[in-house]
Amino acid sequence: MRVTVVGCSPAWPNPGGAQSGYLVEGDGRLLLDCGPGVLAKLRERESWPQVDAVVITHFHLDHWGDLVPWAFGAMFGAGRDATPPELWLPPHGVETLAWFGDRFGVDGMFGGVFRLREYEPGAPFTAAGLEVTAVALPHFDHATYGMRVSDGRATLAYSGDSAPTPALAELAAGADLFLCEATLLEPEHGEGHRGHLTADEAIGAFRASGARRLIVIHRPDELPLDAGIERAYDGLELEL
Repeated sequence: MRVTVVGCSPAWPNPGGAQSGYLVEGDGRLLLDCGPGVLAKLRERESWPQVDAVVITHFHLDHWGDLVPWAFGAMFGAGRDATPPELWLPPHGVETLAWFGDRFGVDGMFGGVFRLREYEPGAPFTAAGLEVTAVALPHFDHATYGMRVSDGRATLAYSGDSAPTPALAELAAGADLFLCEATLLEPEHGEGHRGHLTADEAIGAFRASGARRLIVIHRPDELPLDAGIERAYDGLELEL
């Protein structure tokens, strides 16, 4: 299984960077999240992204926003002849995406260019020939899910966005690679107002999980990391 970091910026882009998007290749090609800038990065690799499935962790714009230009390109541009990929969304996501489509573009635009699906937390599903399990995580008051992806030989854990929670250790338990966000320098303050991790909190979740390797994602370039902690960058390729 090969993992390519297409984009790993936080909610504001790092210089020259794309926001969340991670391409997982095994028997098929699976894209985890599709934030702003991801489609352009994928098009640097091929005329139009040839992926079998896209999985969206939650509906904050930095994790799904490039579905809008993807839909326009599939309707009117270079993606007109592409096979529509599956688009896996959180519970009630088909309705949510339709609401956005009505306001951002054309009525029914997403259903015309993607094969829309919804996943259920904790219930494994197959996407692009890979087994994927969504794990519910706390992210402010927004429904958010981390993804555990396996080809039967190797396992990837992807946090998406999360506040500190024991569920992160469940998500990444024994995984070969844990892509874990660490957006913050210091913890957010206020009861019920946590949505992200510091680097120390990401490291703590990694150690609790027993995963083999941690790479920090979703981190602003301006925030340092201690020596020995791996930081993702756009274009990073990993073999599991």
